[in-house]
Amino acid sequence: MPDSSSVTDNIPAIEVTRLGKRVADAAAPATDISAAGELVILQNIDFTVQSGTTLAIVGASGSGKSTLLGLLAGLDTPSSGSVKIDGVDIFALDEDGRAGLRKNRLGFVFQSFQLLGHLNALENVMLPLELRGDSEAKSKAQRMLERVGLGSRVKHYPKYLSGGEQQRVALARAFVTEPPLLLADEPTGSLDAATGEAVIALMFELNRERGSTLVLVTHDASVAARCAKTITIAAGKIV
Repeated sequence: MPDSSSVTDNIPAIEVTRLGKRVADAAAPATDISAAGELVILQNIDFTVQSGTTLAIVGASGSGKSTLLGLLAGLDTPSSGSVKIDGVDIFALDEDGRAGLRKNRLGFVFQSFQLLGHLNALENVMLPLELRGDSEAKSKAQRMLERVGLGSRVKHYPKYLSGGEQQRVALARAFVTEPPLLLADEPTGSLDAATGEAVIALMFELNRERGSTLVLVTHDASVAARCAKTITIAAGKIV
């Protein structure tokens, strides 16, 4: 009999099978129009990501990269195919089930930061811990902000932080729950080159420290080159 832990260890962090997304909205960023008049955003996407590795998803604007990342997070639903996170078919779950999976297993870093303007830096980082009922939310958030170099900015609201500082808060929020899987959508897209480089270096450093799986969407070849694996999306397909 095989050891059960070795079987578990062999389950990919992400397994995507024949994933497709079509919409009827003519305003959608389509890559093709089917004979039925549907807009084809993604079609027949297949790949796996092993636990603890790093993957870059690259491609031209409008190729479907961000749509794919949203599907991996269960923030959108596919027209066909499946996504498994640690062996769990996330679209076999209802929306509450997917929300629970995101809360317990995923961290997400957005290009536009997505910080809550009425919360200061510390409160923004505390939020995912508080949603879990973590009694040490404040101390953990404080330590995480210190880790990203913002220990003196914990009481500042987003509007008083630079873009680079806001993205560091967003990184702290994503990593503070120590998620097994981190997804990042163009995390430097709103930053200047020097600030973006510092943020990317910090993200990879944090990821190495925690041994999580990292999947990021980027248009930057130098960022993609830091990842163990790269897939390119063009016209809604892997090329």
